[in-house]
Amino acid sequence: MNHDRLQRLAIAPTQIQDDLVCLTGQQQHYLGRVLRLQAGDRFIAMNGQGTWWLCELLAAATAKILESIPVQTELPVAVTLMVALPKGNGFDDVVRCCTELGVSSIIPVVSDRTLLKPSSQKLSRWRRIADEAAEQSERQILPGLLEPVAFATALSDFTSAKLENNLLRSQAEPGNEGKYICVARGEYPHLLDSLQDCSQEKIVIATGPEGGWTEAEVARAIDSGFQPVSLGLRILRAVTAPIVALSIVAAAWESKLEN
Repeated sequence: MNHDRLQRLAIAPTQIQDDLVCLTGQQQHYLGRVLRLQAGDRFIAMNGQGTWWLCELLAAATAKILESIPVQTELPVAVTLMVALPKGNGFDDVVRCCTELGVSSIIPVVSDRTLLKPSSQKLSRWRRIADEAAEQSERQILPGLLEPVAFATALSDFTSAKLENNLLRSQAEPGNEGKYICVARGEYPHLLDSLQDCSQEKIVIATGPEGGWTEAEVARAIDSGFQPVSLGLRILRAVTAPIVALSIVAAAWESKLEN
């Protein structure tokens, strides 16, 4: 059966009971009122942990699992982005685009030059955007998204593996890791050159705010094991830099698979 035209729906693993999917009120509204699906219509359920199922809508609140669907859409490397929060609603675009590109986890950080002071409602909004982007881009796994932390705290906690342990939605496995901080000005190697032979199993990339990282922040990152790198000759916006960085990683690894 051709599944390409079927709607994707992200569900929580706890919604599955035996061979049934118990739909939430929001999911019922989306399938019934927005997509106009009726009993007997089919869709694909994704649990955000790597598994897809072909499902048939039975009634407004339930669907039956017909079969599992083998799929491989994830990057062959786990990528964590440590992103200094941009001003306005720019982080919405970062979450959306980087989810589409295959990010494993995102850590929003507050740097010395960060202008945005996120409200408590922002995290739930960002996670909702990530869920929607994962559905649209046919991701197997939903990216982990942590609460904003100070950049210095993120460096310290990541070095001690505290942040990695808190990325409950990430599927990253222990292994060889490369850590990079993107710096707009200075004589640093390009990120693509620094990736070498794509041997790393995990990548951590830090991108800065409007105005860039301070010298003290770059020095602190280097002391924490990060390698300073460039994203090219042009000065990129805070929203653009993480998207470009992830695109470079994705291109490097996926082109290797094709060759």
